[in-house]
Amino acid sequence: MSVAGLKKQFHKATQRVSEKVGGAEGTKLDDDFTEMEKRVDTTARAVMDIITKTTEYLQPNPATRAKMSMMNSMSRIRGQEKGPGYTQTEVILGEAMQKFGRELGEESNFGLALIDVGEAMRELGEVKDALDMEVKQNFVDPLQNLHDKDLREIQHHLKKLEGRRLDFDYKKKRQGKLTDDELKQALEKFDDSKEVAEQSMFHLLESDIEQVSQLAALVHAQVEYHTRAAEILTQLTSKIDERIKDTSTKPRKEFVPKPRTSMDFSINLSQNGGVHSARSPGSRSPARSPARSPGEPFTSFSCGYSACNQCVESHLLRLPLLTLLLFVYLSEPLSSSSPAPMDQPCCRALYDFDPENEGELGFKEGDIITLTNKIDDNWYEGMLQGNSGFFPINYVDILVPLPH
Repeated sequence: MSVAGLKKQFHKATQRVSEKVGGAEGTKLDDDFTEMEKRVDTTARAVMDIITKTTEYLQPNPATRAKMSMMNSMSRIRGQEKGPGYTQTEVILGEAMQKFGRELGEESNFGLALIDVGEAMRELGEVKDALDMEVKQNFVDPLQNLHDKDLREIQHHLKKLEGRRLDFDYKKKRQGKLTDDELKQALEKFDDSKEVAEQSMFHLLESDIEQVSQLAALVHAQVEYHTRAAEILTQLTSKIDERIKDTSTKPRKEFVPKPRTSMDFSINLSQNGGVHSARSPGSRSPARSPARSPGEPFTSFSCGYSACNQCVESHLLRLPLLTLLLFVYLSEPLSSSSPAPMDQPCCRALYDFDPENEGELGFKEGDIITLTNKIDDNWYEGMLQGNSGFFPINYVDILVPLPH
């Protein structure tokens, strides 16, 4: 910057401090200009807020919006095309219905109805996608263009006008120390900037019928969407009503119980202490030992040895079946396993996560995932069984956090 430019910036800063701190009064603009400036400022704030709220209306899931933003950012970094679009909730519901409808089969009335409703939901998702594209093309994009070009240009003119006003007021206070030509030149520059800014604001406010046309495009797109959605749901209602009518006229099937299965509950104890549910052909039943006296412990048998197989079998055969099974279960050695030490950043999966896009890491509830990176406030990157990918934060519980 030249010396003259630095000097002018110093004059502006001095005048601004004088007005903010010292209470000096600067040159006042006329009421019409001030009113237009307020309306333009309101228009700029309205445009940005409406763009944001329209996106939230069309794509209400914030987690999915964050995921789309991350996918698009990664695609740009990799030099790839734009990532997948927003997945409509109608499509997700329709796919789930069709999946379980096919599993239930054609013999199930519920399964066939699920397939019909799922197909209608898929069509509703396609209509919603068309609404998204229509609104973005004819409403959101024109508003974004208005903000990026016309409103930004007006802000530039107003900023330039403010700078020249400060320069003019600074020189006006030092009128005796400056030549009349310098003061006159500062006034002319101020008037020129005021005229340019005033003209640009006037044209914007007078052409607001364009914004009305863009609002009309939004309304027309919604009418088209709801009309098409009503047609799809009306056809679906007729199909389901017809299915109910056909099913109600068919004779109901009667339940015919099948014969019960018989089972031999005799028990045999092999030589190695194992319990079997049936005796082998030709096996001999061991002789029963005398009943134990009230004070005699259970492990004292007729042969005098606590480990005699025949005596153990004789006593066990007197027990009820459930008690015997409990005895066998409690005699099994319990295997204990300690969890692997977690000496590195990791997390535990709270729910199943099925990857839908390239680069995502799938896992099941309870899996321990090694954390490698935090992509943003909604997504982690990690490894599981040699596979690497990213996954949503709200699907896991952090056990060992990543180092800051």
